[in-house]
Amino acid sequence: MRVPAFYNDKSWQRFFAGMAIGGVISWLLFIYMNGVLQEKQTLLIQEQKDTIQELRGDILIWQEEFKNLNKENIGHLLVQQITVKITNHQKYGLDLLSVHETEEAVLEDLKTLKAKDIETVYKNRDLIKRVIENRSVSLNGKKYRLEVKELVFFTNITIVLHLTLDA
Repeated sequence: MRVPAFYNDKSWQRFFAGMAIGGVISWLLFIYMNGVLQEKQTLLIQEQKDTIQELRGDILIWQEEFKNLNKENIGHLLVQQITVKITNHQKYGLDLLSVHETEEAVLEDLKTLKAKDIETVYKNRDLIKRVIENRSVSLNGKKYRLEVKELVFFTNITIVLHLTLDA
């Protein structure tokens, strides 16, 4: 059995030539399209790298600026609130209204500290302690002295007081 000789037939020659030329054209078209798409992707990646570098530089600038502003602001912090708490009022059986009124009276004495620089207030902490401890309070017919147990300074000054019977 013999394979027919298609190489002599013109229709088969045109068919194979068309396949070869089509293959070459499609390959060239594929390479062109792939090259164009790759070039676009490369350009996009490069733009993104440049943007990232620029934004990282901006972040560093902003971080330095915030660090400088924070350093300035720490030096200028102001007292915003004063909290006074009497902790041992149960020992003497005092009612909560009397304790609250005493706390409010101490707050009234210290209200001038609000909106002052924390550094200045901290430097005068001994004076603040003496103002509170030299105060004699009359509750339920008995005289009590206030004793400062804890004094915390920040934008909120927290003062923890104990009551002692005044002799």
